[in-house]
Parts: sequence; structure tokens; C-alpha cells
Amino acid sequence: MIQLTRLNNQPLAVNSDLVKFVDTAPDTVITLITGEKVLVRESTEEVIRRIIEFRRAVLAGLPSTGANLGLATSLGSRSDDEDDAGGDRG
Repeated sequence: MIQLTRLNNQPLAVNSDLVKFVDTAPDTVITLITGEKVLVRESTEEVIRRIIEFRRAVLAGLPSTGANLGLATSLGSRSDDEDDAGGDRG
């Protein structure tokens, strides 16, 4: 969710996954995938920045596949070690 401000200065939280369009006409109009339109004080650029910032934060908080990559790396290292221990490669 991103925090925005309605034209009447009331705070608003918008689910950024539901945003279909962000237009300037002359106020910033957010059109949701439901067809609902929301007018906000923030500029189009600011809304987009907040959506990107929110999504980056969400992705940064997800467990990475690094655990799997770490396992694959350690398995790869073990097979390399086993190959080295198994004799001459040459």
C-alpha cells in the first residue's frame, strides 16, 4: 500500500497492485483495475516513485532464492572438491 493525499487533504492508502493508470488532467487521477478513479494531490511522478519504492521494499523483504543458490553453490563446490580429490584432471 502507498500513502497518498486526497484533494481534500484526507490521507489515503492505495493498493499499488490495483493501479491501472496514473494520469494528469490537470489533477493526478489514479484509475484502478476496478474502474474506480481516485484524485490525489501528489504528482504523477510522485505516485510512480512511491509505487516503485513500495515494490522494491516488498521485494527486498522476501526470502531470496539465495538459500537455494547457496545450496547449489556448495554442492557445486563439493563436486569440484570431489573431482580434485578423485585424481588428475589433465
